[in-house]
Amino acid sequence: MHTHARMRTMSALLTLLAGVIGAPGKPPTDEQMEKIRAAIPDRPQVTPARPRRLLVFSLMKGFRHSAGECGAFALIEMGKKTGAYTAEESTDPAVFAADSLKRFDAVAFNNTTGELFDDPAVKEGFLKWVRAGGGVVGIHAATDTFYKWPEYGEMMGGYFDGHPWHEKVVLRIEEPGHPLLRAFGGQTRFEVTDEIYQFRDPYSRSRLRVLISLDPEKVDMTKKGIKRTDRDFAVSWIRRYGEGRVFYCSLGHREEIFWNSTILTHYLDGIQFALGDLEADATPRPAPK
Repeated sequence: MHTHARMRTMSALLTLLAGVIGAPGKPPTDEQMEKIRAAIPDRPQVTPARPRRLLVFSLMKGFRHSAGECGAFALIEMGKKTGAYTAEESTDPAVFAADSLKRFDAVAFNNTTGELFDDPAVKEGFLKWVRAGGGVVGIHAATDTFYKWPEYGEMMGGYFDGHPWHEKVVLRIEEPGHPLLRAFGGQTRFEVTDEIYQFRDPYSRSRLRVLISLDPEKVDMTKKGIKRTDRDFAVSWIRRYGEGRVFYCSLGHREEIFWNSTILTHYLDGIQFALGDLEADATPRPAPK
């Protein structure tokens, strides 16, 4: 390849990367905001025991998901419309300082990626806050975060290990009667188009209560990149971490996820669980047969 051609190729690659890694995202359009507001439920499943505050943390130091801005807007507006909580968004790691963190009942890692901060004291302070009763919400790429901090992966419940599917899939609603699955109206299956993750250690059903998973009978299991041999591809789960509560859902790669009323209701219930208002059984259970 000639020098000029190589330079053009490199320039194009750098331009592409600038739009993917670290570049500022675009706010939702007026049309997107209208769709999101219309899809938000009118009221929460339970009335908050007291005023709740949710930190929506949206820093992306690796891959930048364009849906992050829609996700942040949805979470903030959902708090306003339902009265379940008041949300504050930040991309500043300083918000995890002890004096700042104590203002919140839960933290939502909104499509975060990469190593968000390095200070060991801040990391330990955050884990101490969760163990003492703080809540954690993970949206999509929250499992593609802090690979160098194994305690974070253990708390969240697993690490991203590829996404073999980005297409319309069928999800299994594993416990239709569970309080966090009321959005699905008793259905045992739900169709959605999104990027579907697989997870690696420390993911284990011995430590998590998986609520939603991919139906392996309804997708192409010969796709390149499938690593799990147990056909267990979780999508949503909860767990206890000390006195704290963790809710994670991998749906959220695509912008339209955040104007899907069923999924927003599932997120609202998960947030209320993390905040401490919605009681739900988080006892680990095996995969359905």
